[in-house]
Amino acid sequence: MSAPTKTFKHVNYLWDDAKAAQLKGDEVALLLYRSNILGADLRITNYGGGNTSCKTMEKDPLTGKEVEVMWIKGSGGDIGTLTRSGLAGLYNDKLRSLENVYRGLEFEDEMVALFNHCIYDLDSKAPSIDTPLHGFLPFKHIDHLHPDAAIAIAASKDGEQITKDLFKGQISWVPWQRPGFDLGLQLKQSLADNPGIRGIMLGGHGLFTWGDTAYDCYINSLEVIDMASEYLEQNYGKTRPVFGGQILESLSPEKRKDQAAQLAPVLRGLASSYDRMVGHFTDDEKVLQFANSKDLERLAPLGTSCPDHFLRTKIRPLVLDLPKDADLSDKAAIKKQLEPYFQAYREMYAKYYNEHKRSNSPAMRDPNPVVIIWPGVGMFSFAKNKQTTRVASEFYINAINVMRGAEAISEYVALPLQEAFDIEYWLLEEAKLQRMPKEQPMSRKVALITGSAGGIGKAIADKLAAEGACVVITDIDEDRAAAANKTYKRDVSTYAKMDVTNPESIKVAFKKACLEFGGVDVIVNSAGLAISKSITDTSEQDYDLLMDVLTKGQFLVSQAGVDILRAQGLGGDIVNIVSKNALVSGPNNVVYGSAKAAQAHMSRLLAAELGPEKIRVNVVNPDAVIEGSKIWEGKWAEGRAKAYGVTVEELPAFYAKRTLLNEIIGTVDIANAVFAFTGGLLSKSTGNILNVDGGVAAAFVR
Repeated sequence: MSAPTKTFKHVNYLWDDAKAAQLKGDEVALLLYRSNILGADLRITNYGGGNTSCKTMEKDPLTGKEVEVMWIKGSGGDIGTLTRSGLAGLYNDKLRSLENVYRGLEFEDEMVALFNHCIYDLDSKAPSIDTPLHGFLPFKHIDHLHPDAAIAIAASKDGEQITKDLFKGQISWVPWQRPGFDLGLQLKQSLADNPGIRGIMLGGHGLFTWGDTAYDCYINSLEVIDMASEYLEQNYGKTRPVFGGQILESLSPEKRKDQAAQLAPVLRGLASSYDRMVGHFTDDEKVLQFANSKDLERLAPLGTSCPDHFLRTKIRPLVLDLPKDADLSDKAAIKKQLEPYFQAYREMYAKYYNEHKRSNSPAMRDPNPVVIIWPGVGMFSFAKNKQTTRVASEFYINAINVMRGAEAISEYVALPLQEAFDIEYWLLEEAKLQRMPKEQPMSRKVALITGSAGGIGKAIADKLAAEGACVVITDIDEDRAAAANKTYKRDVSTYAKMDVTNPESIKVAFKKACLEFGGVDVIVNSAGLAISKSITDTSEQDYDLLMDVLTKGQFLVSQAGVDILRAQGLGGDIVNIVSKNALVSGPNNVVYGSAKAAQAHMSRLLAAELGPEKIRVNVVNPDAVIEGSKIWEGKWAEGRAKAYGVTVEELPAFYAKRTLLNEIIGTVDIANAVFAFTGGLLSKSTGNILNVDGGVAAAFVR
């Protein structure tokens, strides 16, 4: 092995000596550290892909003797975010002894259940299918990674010879085989046949590297990947242009986003014929290089090579035959134009399933495409939630990188379709899917909430996000919206500045929703303000402001949202946060109350108009929600206190005492009401008003 270096051209060296020194003596902690920094670089491995392990000597709690324990990433984990709870700890001697009961390739699946008999750490994650691949190699620290550069070599027609020549015999080659117990035995044999090697290339699959320490293993992995990357770099364009050259020029970045935002809801609707999907869009330069190339037509149908790729992206993408600058103003016409492409894809997938299924194969899954390429514009992906669809997009970019590299040095070779099918419909993979927790009520839905940087709007966003929705935070104060957005985890939210009285501002916010999530399912009109004055004191400016923000704002946002809901064709919800004042005549409230009444009646009218399209429109009427509300920070509170002859400080208790339930209303109460309308239990209700006011008899609707 060559001397370690900290300078790499194609990968990031992230090892921090000071941090590692704090972990000295704890090999498992060092394993986790190494794993996390490897997973932080998508050129090294993709999300959820690959595996890492270490072996330690531990005291057997039953015998008191020292035994070798292998710690390895458990099933379904991701090395970039791996923690101790995500590891499986196994007696390595017991794992190796399973060779005595192994009955051959046709009995691979039964071995996975036997891994559980080798568990040392009773808090272990379920061992993954890769477990024996690490167990049969004697090294203390092992990395099994999926670097694009290595897979490009592994997925090329001349990959074995290239591996031998490039690494001068220091990396051996094991031909493609599905991961499992037998592959572990093959790695063991390859090491025996090639003593002193520093790694093993798995044909079409990935790379194994190792070291005596966590650091040695890390450096070995980086060096091998960097060598493979440099080899590819030197060969790009050497014998022919990358991907055969560009035959199409991309639109400008802003025009790409405009086109993508317009088309995304149509694609989302078409891709959701089996189940509702959440979208993602990228116009990464690597995607565009592939999408605009001469070789797109030849390479895209071949499918991917690495199993981790097509498990998330399906066997191949759908390529749109649509001009990059197509007029998308007539969404119904565009949908009609694209429907045949989706139908052809579904038929292709059904044919793939029927021609390769086994007698015990699980039922065919959703036949719609996951990845959709639009030459000149970019790439869309659709899956059950934002994280899954983003990761699918990243995986297909990995696949593009692999094809790009393989074509530069040799010829790209995809997995045979039967091999691909056997992995996609592997019974163990199906069992993993069946073990996944039940989806949340708002899963697969996207909610845009106006005025959601604080108060009622933020509480609504919090509730819907907690129930599984993706949320779009909008507010007239962009800084507040950005701050609110930071309170959510990645893949849950995005934000946009929105002035509900400005159609262009509204358009920009919905464009953001379409680019980030593919569209929108729930629109909550929560933005508002309040002015409490007598008719004598109310100015024309007060009147215009209230009517613009409350009534006109609700109309403009709903109008823009309906365009997207119609383009998707999936139905949807509009929930308008109105007020008890829409139903009750209160003092010094003439314009605010009138605007709220207009909001309520507009909701009824829209419910009648949009019902045939399965778009539900409902109203939540709060009363006196003082908590977190900017409305109550200024003159409104003073005005209401004056109207009722109490102090501002006495208002919450005053409002509670006048209700039948004697309750103070909080923002979470309003959020719960919105969830009641949108969470599925009231999917056959529209045109309703739900009062959340503690019980104000004068506000009873009937």
